[in-house]
Amino acid sequence: MSKTIPALKMTTLVAALFASYTALAAPFAYVPNEKDGTVSVIDTATDKVIKKLPKKGAFGKKIQAVAMDPSGKKLYVVVRDKNAVAMVDLESGKQERLIKVGDEPEGITISPDGFTLAACLEEENAVSFVELKAFKVTNTSKTQGRNPEHCEFSIDGKWLLASNEESGDVDVFDVAKHQSVHLIKATKHPRGIGFTPDGKFAYIANEAANLVEVVSVGNWEILHRIPVGLRSNGVKVSHDGSRVYISNGGDGNVSVIDTSTNTVIATIPVGKRPWNMALTPDGKKLYVANGRSNSVSVIDTIENKHITDIPVGQLPWGVVIH
Repeated sequence: MSKTIPALKMTTLVAALFASYTALAAPFAYVPNEKDGTVSVIDTATDKVIKKLPKKGAFGKKIQAVAMDPSGKKLYVVVRDKNAVAMVDLESGKQERLIKVGDEPEGITISPDGFTLAACLEEENAVSFVELKAFKVTNTSKTQGRNPEHCEFSIDGKWLLASNEESGDVDVFDVAKHQSVHLIKATKHPRGIGFTPDGKFAYIANEAANLVEVVSVGNWEILHRIPVGLRSNGVKVSHDGSRVYISNGGDGNVSVIDTSTNTVIATIPVGKRPWNMALTPDGKKLYVANGRSNSVSVIDTIENKHITDIPVGQLPWGVVIH
């Protein structure tokens, strides 16, 4: 004789299954821990670390930047002590491949079409371009400046900006030519770079000058200089382009810039030595890697206030979310 499940129990069961699915479907934040050689994975629904990558051991003795494949299936990790970038399958949590990109890679970024990864090579004064489908280096192109650290593709993928720590300038690469075609004379020690969604402007943090420069894309003129906090470095532009978030490593806070006026409208305390950041897909939360606190701070971007700190590994370098 078959038994039927009472309607109330069925409703409860469906609700529980839906809640479980929602939790699993929540975006995850991936945080590279430089000193541990691991990546902490945070569930942004609960703001808890749920696992680390790889499952056993470490990717290397020193890892730094991470970048996410647009599909969300692959994570790319800079393994600096191996002069390489690792490809990690997120379903299995395992490293699938490792490619040598050149001496001392630090910053990496993926083109908007998902076809190309660019890696800044500090010791070579160069940028390597990696074709992701074949997972091979197709070009290694010299920068005009010295000691490139951070690189970022423009919204349309035509340009790549690479900030040069030692020479204090920013290379502009024509991506189709794989060639530096212009040099932006930044104020002092440029670091993070972020483009507005309309593709018209780039915001560049100048760490040693404690300011952000607003650059016009195409003619590469510096239009504005915005004072922010001490040792400004990380840059994150909101999805609608109305706000730019700047991490200030010396002050332990984040400056919020209103792009309609190019003025700071809020300053939010976080941990020690905040560095690179990422926004959730809905733009409601900002995750900030605190290199000297071994934590990630979570910011409510609607209220411009600090929500919580999440313990991670040693020397977290940045965050990507998918």
